[in-house]
Amino acid sequence: MIDIGNARSDPELFLSNHPAPLILDEIQYCPEVVPCIKRLVDKNRKPGRYILTGSRQWSVLKSISESLAGRAVFLDLEGFSLSEITESTGTTSWLEQYLDQPFEFVNGNHRRLGLEKTPYQLIWRGWLPEMDRLPEDLAEDFFSAYVRTYVERDVRLLLEADDWQQFGRFVQLTAALSAQEINCSQLGREVGITPQTGKRWLAALKATFQWFETPAFRGNTIKKISSKPKGYFADTGLACHLNRISSPRALEGHPMVDALFETAVAAEIRKIMATLSRKASIYHWRIHSGGEVDFLLERDDVLYPLEVKLKSRPTRRDARGFQALRRHYPQRNIAPGLRSSRRQRNLHR
Repeated sequence: MIDIGNARSDPELFLSNHPAPLILDEIQYCPEVVPCIKRLVDKNRKPGRYILTGSRQWSVLKSISESLAGRAVFLDLEGFSLSEITESTGTTSWLEQYLDQPFEFVNGNHRRLGLEKTPYQLIWRGWLPEMDRLPEDLAEDFFSAYVRTYVERDVRLLLEADDWQQFGRFVQLTAALSAQEINCSQLGREVGITPQTGKRWLAALKATFQWFETPAFRGNTIKKISSKPKGYFADTGLACHLNRISSPRALEGHPMVDALFETAVAAEIRKIMATLSRKASIYHWRIHSGGEVDFLLERDDVLYPLEVKLKSRPTRRDARGFQALRRHYPQRNIAPGLRSSRRQRNLHR
């Protein structure tokens, strides 16, 4: 193992002894080498010579963006996608096909991925690479160690929390509220902290890649539309662990199964979107009178609505949100809607 002390005390000597191509993991622990890398990159602009990784978004961005502005490309590494699990990454994703040619996609025939696990098994295991290989009886030990390492290593360097057990309860609460609109005041009341502390702790979860949000789509309408973001726990396996869901069979009848299924779809959309050269913005949409669309993508002024239902055969009734969306935005270009279900993808105009 390379001595991090040498890198801190004499970064120029360290880099001369470890020439490119070089991978430096957890760069936030040794930001001293970044200015030296800048000088080396300025001398030789060949891309890919240095790969810097880190597990804390704030620290990594602070270390790199100040010194390597215009010289670095940032990639957020998510958990495994379904195409990675099935080793079918060479094909064009369903999301790219839908965004590029929505009407053709609606009327086409589509091959399903050859998944070896059931949807409940996939959601319960989550998407962390190690859990794809571990037997089910080791999942409890794996996630317990993950939480302990996460809290003791990453979060302690970001927060000055007086009560780490209280922060642990906060993490459990966010896992229980996945796929819901976020109210920081409610989060604070449930755990016994101020709304400001709730916002700060939630920001820490996002910075450490445990939480992500989709903003509410407002458009130009003046009607009463929800403006709160919708939050998702990044890994459904960890969310199951924090909610004491002990097995895929227990998940099947759990009150959170619908929310966790939606969380899995949200994560999959994010993973695929990260690979596209022409990306779309991701929103959710809800009016106070009841109309709702789980995911609303926007690209080139076109709206692409997606509804998520944990059932084998969604009905037209499940697509009422699409009709409400069209009524509220009659002048907008809205593509045929997608209904993502447990066994098949259904489409509705």
